[in-house]
Amino acid sequence: MPKDALQNWGLGEGDYLNLSERGIRPYPKSDSSHEVLDELKRLLSLAVARRCTPQEIRAQSLANLYRWKNQGTWASAYDEWTAILQRGSDGELFAAMLGRDDQSNRLRQSMPYVGLLSQEEVKRIYEEAGA
Repeated sequence: MPKDALQNWGLGEGDYLNLSERGIRPYPKSDSSHEVLDELKRLLSLAVARRCTPQEIRAQSLANLYRWKNQGTWASAYDEWTAILQRGSDGELFAAMLGRDDQSNRLRQSMPYVGLLSQEEVKRIYEEAGA
């Protein structure tokens, strides 16, 4: 890799690059791995919001929550998600899925809408994010 290209990316010798099917690019810079993970989960949520209707998101999410509760896998955030999903407000749903505030980040740590993206889509988003 030419040194000029590395310098343009703000990288130097010994820094890591992400190699994927889409090419070579630097890993995202962040002060914290938590910020990188928060942004990755937001990108996954954005893909779900673009691909699915609010009704599809609600149906899959409520089905997942019901199954997890019956399996004894429950977190306090699931109560909050259940309330958001049952109230039926698209704005509230998308705010929780896509917001950059602390509450949205916290809720996305326990996303109930898993299963709405294919494994290929999830893999692509991880690669594009450099994760």
